[in-house]
Amino acid sequence: MEKINLEDYTYNLPNERIAQNPLEKRDTSKFLVYKKGAISHHHFTEITDFLNEDYTLYFNNTKVIPARLLFEKKATQRGQNGKGATIEIFLLHPILPTADVSEAMLTTGKCTWKCVVGNLKRWKEGLILERELEIDNQTILIQAKIADRKELLIELEWKNINSDKNNTEIPFVDIVGKLGVMPLPPYIKRNAEKKDAATYQTIYSKAAGAVAAPTAGLHFTETVLQNLAKKNIQTNELTLHVGAGTFQPVKKENAGDVVTHTMHCEQIVVTKENIKSIIDSKKVASVGTTSMRTLESLYWYGTKILLKQDTAFFVEKLEPYSYDAHSKLPSKKESFEAILKYMDDSNQDKLTGETEIFILPSYTFHVCDALVTNFHMPETTLILLVAAFIGNDWKKIYQTALDNDYRFLSYGDSSLLFL
Repeated sequence: MEKINLEDYTYNLPNERIAQNPLEKRDTSKFLVYKKGAISHHHFTEITDFLNEDYTLYFNNTKVIPARLLFEKKATQRGQNGKGATIEIFLLHPILPTADVSEAMLTTGKCTWKCVVGNLKRWKEGLILERELEIDNQTILIQAKIADRKELLIELEWKNINSDKNNTEIPFVDIVGKLGVMPLPPYIKRNAEKKDAATYQTIYSKAAGAVAAPTAGLHFTETVLQNLAKKNIQTNELTLHVGAGTFQPVKKENAGDVVTHTMHCEQIVVTKENIKSIIDSKKVASVGTTSMRTLESLYWYGTKILLKQDTAFFVEKLEPYSYDAHSKLPSKKESFEAILKYMDDSNQDKLTGETEIFILPSYTFHVCDALVTNFHMPETTLILLVAAFIGNDWKKIYQTALDNDYRFLSYGDSSLLFL
């Protein structure tokens, strides 16, 4: 595949254009529509004017968890100067007792997660951090210890300290909900507030486990969803648990050839109903880059089943580019029918897998016809994805958005892009 230089995918984003707070009403955001080279300006409530009953919208129903867990070292555990007393544990993905995010959130008693740790140097080997919480009239003691410092695996254990049995049936999702802080992106230069628990969450979020919001969906309201239904525009929900790596800039040492950028795995959960819907859909509109990554990953999973006789649900970073130019790739219908057959043969109604797909300029889209998305940070994999979808016109779109006072990034304005 061609070498891709990051310098071709950057632009000047002034700090004042990065939205620090959401609008009071989600669906009043500005809405840029791009189709066949033409750009027009609207408000998000008008999205139904640009879609018809041929389209099915696919939403990512992952739910952001307050993944920043803060522990204060006890006075006796601090250094002589008393500094560095706060340790932040940022949950990335579960390891034990299961790697399945949905199941891990329901774990009781103890679990181990891969994490990023703030102030790690001040967390000495063998030191156990503690917090007490009040949940359901129980006093819960939660303890954190380092299970593997090199891999940053953190073991978390919790128990009811008022019970003789010293155990609790409280699931981890409730512990995190009480203990954690919402993980706002680093370009939002303020502390998370109570309101962010609602505003940094789509109204249709269900499956707890993301550490970043699928932000394209933040603009949807019940009114917008009802208006879509009135026009017979179908909607469907699948799940990709968004990881912290999604919004990371490509490192400068990889800028000369972005293919070497490390893509972090994200977990996908889909049902038979999802697969059947995709097979039957005439046109596919992806709500967000995470939904697009899910839909396109599924195509390559079906292709693996057909061409490689491999049913392991893992889509490698460069899987789409691994087939030689003479390979006859399956149609969307053939690929998804292969997944459906595999599910029928193995008696599965739900599939859980992982993707690290890297959608780059030169990528051929096999599923998605339209993309609802916010405006992304320069020099990220998300800009590369947008460029892959609509070509060099991404530059014209972003400059037009800047010229027309659009708000950028997670809490910013929206766009609808047609292939």
